[in-house]
Amino acid sequence: QVQLVESGGGLVQPGGSLRLSCAASGFTFSTYFMTWYRQAPGKERELVAGINRYGGNTNYADSVKGRFTISRDNAKNTVYLQMNSLKPEDTAVYFCKASSLYNNYWGQGTQVTVSS
Repeated sequence: QVQLVESGGGLVQPGGSLRLSCAASGFTFSTYFMTWYRQAPGKERELVAGINRYGGNTNYADSVKGRFTISRDNAKNTVYLQMNSLKPEDTAVYFCKASSLYNNYWGQGTQVTVSS
C-alpha cells in the first residue's frame, strides 16, 4: 500500500538545523511532484517547499527562502527538507505530500519544535 513516512523532526534551539526525510513506497515515486507542508497549533496547513519530478525545479514559501532546501533522491524514493537557521515560528508538524494528476498522498507528519 501507499506509504509516506516522515522522520528527522525533534527539538532544536533557535539558529539550529534539522534535516527531515520522507520515505515513499507503494507508488512510482519518480513520477510525483513532492511537497513539504507544515501546520502550527491553531493555524492552517501551509506550503513550505515543493520539488518537481526530477528535482530541477523547486519553490519555497517566502518565510523559508534562503534557510530551507528541498531535494529528492529518486533512487531512494525519498524527499528531504534541510532546515537551517531555524526560528521559533518554524515550530509545527511537518508533512510531506506526493501529487500527480490523479492522486494525492500524505504522510503522518513529524513534529519540529524550535525553542531554547
